[in-house]
Amino acid sequence: MNKIVSLLIGSFLLVLTACGEQGSSEQNLSTVTDKSWTNIESAAENTTVRMFMWGGDEGINQYIDEWVAPRLKKNFNLTLERVPMDTGEILQKLQTEKQAGKRDGTIDIIWINGENFKNAKNNGLLAGSFAKSLPNFNEYYQTNDPAFQTDFGTEVEGMEAPWGKVQFVFHYDSSKIDSPPASFEDLKTWIKENPGKFTYPNAEDFTGNAFLRHILYANAESPSDIYEQPLEKEQIAETAEKSWSYLNEIEPDLWRSGEHYPNTLTELDRLYSQGEVWMTMGYNEARAESLIDQGVFPESTRSFVMEPGSIGNTHFLSIPFNSSNLEASMTAINFMLSPEAQLAKLKPNYWGENTPISIEKLPDEMKEAFRSVERGPSVLRQKKLEESFIPEAEAAYVDWMKEQWFNEVVQN
Repeated sequence: MNKIVSLLIGSFLLVLTACGEQGSSEQNLSTVTDKSWTNIESAAENTTVRMFMWGGDEGINQYIDEWVAPRLKKNFNLTLERVPMDTGEILQKLQTEKQAGKRDGTIDIIWINGENFKNAKNNGLLAGSFAKSLPNFNEYYQTNDPAFQTDFGTEVEGMEAPWGKVQFVFHYDSSKIDSPPASFEDLKTWIKENPGKFTYPNAEDFTGNAFLRHILYANAESPSDIYEQPLEKEQIAETAEKSWSYLNEIEPDLWRSGEHYPNTLTELDRLYSQGEVWMTMGYNEARAESLIDQGVFPESTRSFVMEPGSIGNTHFLSIPFNSSNLEASMTAINFMLSPEAQLAKLKPNYWGENTPISIEKLPDEMKEAFRSVERGPSVLRQKKLEESFIPEAEAAYVDWMKEQWFNEVVQN
């Protein structure tokens, strides 16, 4: 009997300890956000912050390694380590650590949005609310912007800070294509007339999945029928059927007759750079510029969007539930939201990505610096991008597209 009582008491204590650990994690973040910003930056000095992020774009990698990291070291004596990893794998790693009760994690910052943010939030993989404690966010961003309040339909609640905004565009070789398609119906005709010269990444890849969502938008009576509504499979059944029919119709004339779809955007870019296909695509309207400069893409690369429009979204930086360096995470994120860092990110020599910063809130000299940036000949004019912008649908569409594409197209 005494042994049983001892076991019960031990189990009870373990439960209490586990609850205490969970509470202490949340308390740690609130303790940090309650500090003065000077104290937060001071605590970050002489430490290392590890940023886990998708590493499939060399321009983005160079921006982090060659621009951000050296300045964090110089300005804050803070060492930034970039760890390339697909976001789904990052979340799986965090989930494993959470299940194992690992409170001292190896990930301090993650680049995240969409369904990954929804999954991370719902599974308790994020540290909590911190964005409103960042001085640069408060000073230079419209903090009540709806684009910062929800992420693919999921309430943000300060658990991530806006890092950039992008629009989906197609890239083409203007030395081979005189006039790119103006609509997805025109694209179907072009593919038929140019067999083997077009393909898209599979639905597991976020670029390929976005391409499929464009097809869904194009087959709806209006894109708003998709992005303004939660996923109701019966309600969109007719639109979905038209979309699968479209994809099955173009498949025989795709690269390799649709027997293989690129697994990643990097693979599609390689096919484009080698001239096997004449188009590629991507979730950054300016991504081609750095690739042209590096000699990866031909200088004749240009971009285009098609009716009914170009899906765009905001992407964010967040902090995992078990980050072992909260002060350094916040310091690094705050710096990456700064006007200087956002201006460098806008320039085409590294990333060339658009910014979520509010230009009107900047000092006059910085306003002029942003407005004078030449994004390059492959980048569509801002007016065209704004006119073609359409919002993302809720995150549930992403997983649904993965499953349905495999069933309706790959196995068909």
